Amino acid sequence: MADMEAQLVDRVRQGIAERTHFRIRGGGSKAATTAAAATTTVAQTLPKTIVFSNWPLYIDINEKKTTHPSLLQFQKAHPGTTVRYIEDINDNDTFFGKIEGPLSQGQSVGRDLVVMTDSSGLPQRMIQLGWLEKWDKSAMPHFKNLIPAQQHPAWDPNRDYSLPWQSGLTGIGYDPAKVGYEIDSVDKLFTDPKLKGKVTLLTELSDTMGLVMLANGDDPSNVTQKSWDAAVKRIKAAVSSGQIRQFTGNDYAPLLAKGDVWACFAWSGDMVQLQADHPHLKWVAPKTGAMIWTDNMLIPKKGDATTASAFMNFVYDPKIAAQIEDYVNYICPVTGAAKILLKSDPAVAKNPLIFPPKSLLAKTHSFDGQALNNQTYQQDFQNLIGA
Repeated sequence: MADMEAQLVDRVRQGIAERTHFRIRGGGSKAATTAAAATTTVAQTLPKTIVFSNWPLYIDINEKKTTHPSLLQFQKAHPGTTVRYIEDINDNDTFFGKIEGPLSQGQSVGRDLVVMTDSSGLPQRMIQLGWLEKWDKSAMPHFKNLIPAQQHPAWDPNRDYSLPWQSGLTGIGYDPAKVGYEIDSVDKLFTDPKLKGKVTLLTELSDTMGLVMLANGDDPSNVTQKSWDAAVKRIKAAVSSGQIRQFTGNDYAPLLAKGDVWACFAWSGDMVQLQADHPHLKWVAPKTGAMIWTDNMLIPKKGDATTASAFMNFVYDPKIAAQIEDYVNYICPVTGAAKILLKSDPAVAKNPLIFPPKSLLAKTHSFDGQALNNQTYQQDFQNLIGA
């Protein structure tokens, strides 16, 4: 784990990684454990209701009872407090559009916690605009469990305003039976005539442009006009030739499962889900590199920082983190969760897409935060994907 954390810190802190339009975050393949987990709590008086907005299928679920065990355990630890959990974030931009107006007027958005992706550029922008509350670190003894790799991102160097919920990787998903060989490069997706019309790329700027820049031998964490133009030119040519079928959100998943798509840019967590029912499908980090991103807990202005901090402290207990991870299946930010899962669910603990080894993390890169907020680049990309 120490090696993993040391490698990830070199990747995550260089910039912000990206995620995501109309994308389901979460395992969804099995029910989480319902056993109550012992956890250290801080004695506090919290409000009667905590409002938490998150992405769909992005927390542990007891599918028989349609409840969230970790939330019930938090409520038990804080009698009289109810968590109102809302799965209303389908993509960063749309959700930001809902809360931007009230925040710009200094008004509450009716939420104590929201989860947004660093690579969208929006968490960084919200900090700069003064639209986020700071964490109450005095109420967060479990803050120490944040893996070193995630402690000092360039856009929030001391984690005063953000804390990781989960991270993920972007690489290539494919069907070896359809392709007929092992894919290890983006070049194959762009050049093999056998794959013509069977390839999809992502509607996420940092994911698609990042992987193509890496394939071109360029650095996505330091975008230049030359590297940007080269990536755009290459993608445009592949689209014009019919090599690229379309650009997708997470809707590439059913296409890959059905065999309509043979190879695609894909998110690691989605592939964990797909492999539960389609174990022959594969995800690989291209030999030129993969992209990494992080979804972050944020406290919107006028949200209750004490409440949010108490909740963060609860979910950063390794026992609770392991319980959530056992369902979500993305990259866990909490030290100690893997050791717990080695006993309760070793398959998850040993899955390299959930707890990546040093060799995989060494291939990961973050996307240039300045480029993400470059309006010209944004428009170029929207034109490229036909949005």
